Amino acid sequence: MHLIWTLIVGFFVGLIAKFLMPGRDPGGFIITIFLGIAGALLAGWLGQKFHFYHEGQPAGFVASVFGAMILLLIYRIFAKNNDQPN
Repeated sequence: MHLIWTLIVGFFVGLIAKFLMPGRDPGGFIITIFLGIAGALLAGWLGQKFHFYHEGQPAGFVASVFGAMILLLIYRIFAKNNDQPN
């Protein structure tokens, strides 16, 4: 059940991050879920490193959205560079 909940929350975090970031996104449905989940993990990891969260404490929803936005920006940069002809 935890995995299903993580996928659902990750999907909504990814959707919100895509909505808040201007411009076209090269990714689809699966990329949205992955970016949301990875954004939550990134936010939790950074929050623990900067002592915002205790060990094992998950990141909040807003922090997860910011983490997903950071990853979406990185993904767009790499996807844009791959579309360029050599």
